[in-house]
Amino acid sequence: MNVDGKKAIVFGGTSGIGLATTRQLAALGATVVAVSRDPSKAGAPPAGVTLAKCDVLDRAAMETLFKQHTPFDILISAATGGTRAMGPFLEMNMDGYKASFDKLWGYANVVRYGASHLGKDGTIVLVSGAPARKCRPGQVSLSSVGASVEALVRAVAPEIAPRRINVVSPGSIDTPILALKGAERETLYKNITARNLIPRAGKAEEVAQAIVFLVQNDFVTGTTIDVDGGWLLS
Repeated sequence: MNVDGKKAIVFGGTSGIGLATTRQLAALGATVVAVSRDPSKAGAPPAGVTLAKCDVLDRAAMETLFKQHTPFDILISAATGGTRAMGPFLEMNMDGYKASFDKLWGYANVVRYGASHLGKDGTIVLVSGAPARKCRPGQVSLSSVGASVEALVRAVAPEIAPRRINVVSPGSIDTPILALKGAERETLYKNITARNLIPRAGKAEEVAQAIVFLVQNDFVTGTTIDVDGGWLLS
């Protein structure tokens, strides 16, 4: 796919990986609708980018948004969906664990209500996470939700062909989702990436490059691209 002149909708497009993706697509000549629950915090959008408000768990609002912006060629979701439960499973608050799956339900809504607005050459990209296939202690919710996202992509790919759907699986990425600052932030990332083959946190821009690759490459569907610094091999 030549992105120049195409129209993209990016959920979670005003922060972190989604924002980096929005910027890269716009730089390649795409018209981008960057969607989040609170687009006002994104500031002034770059050229070619329009901001829109929508919660991925609000199906009615999502259907309205898609109708307003149809047709489009590229559909991406990097939206987290909500909070994530962490810690040992046998000590986990089960309501918190259930709430972690809001990410999956949000992605399911994006695909269910968005795919029909894509042309036959359209493409979808979602974001999972390295714990989906290599879970470290305290990451049961991340692992199960991420694995569900990847299973969803593989299951849906044959149904929507020739339209394509893929997923990017990041490792530890330095994004605003982590509230810590300064030395405390640096120490945390240093500790959680120490075993990686590339012992540092990734950048949102590096994950966005993989998303753009999956948008542009017309011969890839139903697959997962890892951008994890060697997480799976460590």
